[in-house]
Amino acid sequence: MKRALGTCYYPEQWPRELWEADARRMVEAGLTWVRIGEFGWSRLEPRPGEFAFEWLDQAINVLGSAGLKVKLGTPTVAPPRWLVNKHPDMIALDRDGRPRKFGSRRHYCFSHEGYAEECARIVEILARRYGGHPLIAAWQTDNEYGCHDTILSYSDAARHAFQDWLNARYSTVEALNQAWGNVFWSMDYRAFDEIDLPNLTVTEPNPAHELAFRRFSSDQVVRFNRRQVEIIRRHSSAPISHNYMGRVTDFDHFKVGNDLDIATWDSYPLGFLEDRVGAPPDRQRHFARQGDPDFQAFHHDLYRAVGNGRWWVMEQQPGPVNWAPANPAPLPGMVRLWTWEAFAHGAEAVCYFRWRQAPFGQEQLHAGLLRPDNADAPALAEARQVADELKSAPDVPVGLAPVALVFDYDAGFAWAAQPHGQGLSYFQLVFDTYRALRRLGLSIDILPPTTEDFGAYKLVVAPGLMHVPEALKRRLSEASGTVVLGPRTGARGVDFDIPVPLPPDWPDLDVTVNRVESLRGDMPVALEGGGAVTLYREELEGSADVVLRLEEGGAPVAMRSSNMIYLGAWLDAPGFERLFTPLAAAAGLEVHRLPDGVRVRDAGGQRFWLNYGAEPVGTPAGWLDVAGVLQETL
Repeated sequence: MKRALGTCYYPEQWPRELWEADARRMVEAGLTWVRIGEFGWSRLEPRPGEFAFEWLDQAINVLGSAGLKVKLGTPTVAPPRWLVNKHPDMIALDRDGRPRKFGSRRHYCFSHEGYAEECARIVEILARRYGGHPLIAAWQTDNEYGCHDTILSYSDAARHAFQDWLNARYSTVEALNQAWGNVFWSMDYRAFDEIDLPNLTVTEPNPAHELAFRRFSSDQVVRFNRRQVEIIRRHSSAPISHNYMGRVTDFDHFKVGNDLDIATWDSYPLGFLEDRVGAPPDRQRHFARQGDPDFQAFHHDLYRAVGNGRWWVMEQQPGPVNWAPANPAPLPGMVRLWTWEAFAHGAEAVCYFRWRQAPFGQEQLHAGLLRPDNADAPALAEARQVADELKSAPDVPVGLAPVALVFDYDAGFAWAAQPHGQGLSYFQLVFDTYRALRRLGLSIDILPPTTEDFGAYKLVVAPGLMHVPEALKRRLSEASGTVVLGPRTGARGVDFDIPVPLPPDWPDLDVTVNRVESLRGDMPVALEGGGAVTLYREELEGSADVVLRLEEGGAPVAMRSSNMIYLGAWLDAPGFERLFTPLAAAAGLEVHRLPDGVRVRDAGGQRFWLNYGAEPVGTPAGWLDVAGVLQETL
């Protein structure tokens, strides 16, 4: 696999006389790819039906002629003012019914058909003009679906589309009433057009209603994206991607990815640290200039699965950003480390956002590879270093990891509909599980719930799958390696009822959850032998062997029959280590008890060691400096 570097460039924001020099400096720095166009609608169509393509034609020719591969974005993320004037009801409404006003981006509702038609129109025009262009090497649809909490819209357009979606799903309103349990609190409907959106209710809405709305909203994103992809494919054979974000679970990325060729994501290690990682303040402070040691890797593995093996970092943080609670500069060497970590997880390309820092607009404090005065910013030297290192670096085929972690966006919808405790989320449970496995030095493949065969994995972990379709239950049961389920596995039916027999109701696993509780963050329950249950616990009964139990009273926390283990709790870090260390050893996996901040990734016969810590550290592969990266052949 040929690995490459790139950047994101906005020629419409810079004087024409800079373009050739910019393109030349990109190539001299070792960059191959350049993404353009995703925010250019107002300059492409300044007035309805009046187009100005000359600047884009020239930019593509300047960049391509310099030797760069051009990735063209569709501009639908930022509809211009005149379009909002034309379709004032295209604006999305938040959960409190407030409009997401013009003056930023992502201010549209996915369900508004008028806006969808405008998007189809501009994409058709772009695809016709550039679909066969020899310098257009790839496409991007829109930009960062879900960023700024923009998937769930409570507009009239969404309400009418939701009613149609429900009609198609349930056929009769009587079937919907039965599925949702609407006899409770006299919530029965007489017709689909009586069903409103699940917001502004006196207390929480029916969780079945909330779950259905989240599934609908996800399907609207899939539909919106597919419409653009189908248009582009009629005119271009170049690969198509979308750039996803970190910790966005409001739509099913796997379903969107099924229509694309490449998955990309936007990696901001310092920007995400405080508001998305879920780490306590002391840990945030410790990694303030490095980023969390596991958050980027988690998304690398996730989007490798979303892209069916093909994925990029579309936007790599190159310095301080402007939008986080605090915006420190990275330690020297971290931009290089983040880049190499992406390549270790199989990235085809890492592109830095952005080429030049903008002296205007909302992101004027967001660093680029160049300063606003055209001088080199610190990250450019690190990008050049990686480019030089890539010239002699061996290719690294990703191959299969020994551990599989199942990630299911529908489970995320279910947890969001009924978290059962303040701050509990499916993402955090899965991420805590992933972090525990990584701390043991294990490499992980994240897999979708549609995976047909788990037979190649020595350890399969599937936490929090609230609803488990029978096909997935069968495939997990057929796995030859050790399978760890729970907590909340099988806790709800497809329409959010508590099933009978009680969960997890798993073949040949005699475990029943008889009661559940969520716990305050300051009341952990100690495990026998070390570690603790935190945040969530299930009372288990049955004849399966006990693997973990509580220190006081000895109640079972994890139980096992043959190769199937049910974990009925959310564990702290020592608790997860207690669970996974012997399981990994029994599976014949090599376990490394890593220093805090040091991580390992095995791929294609190569082992990468990375130091996220603030101090140098010794490893079996040698001495790791701060922000150090070592590569050894296994």
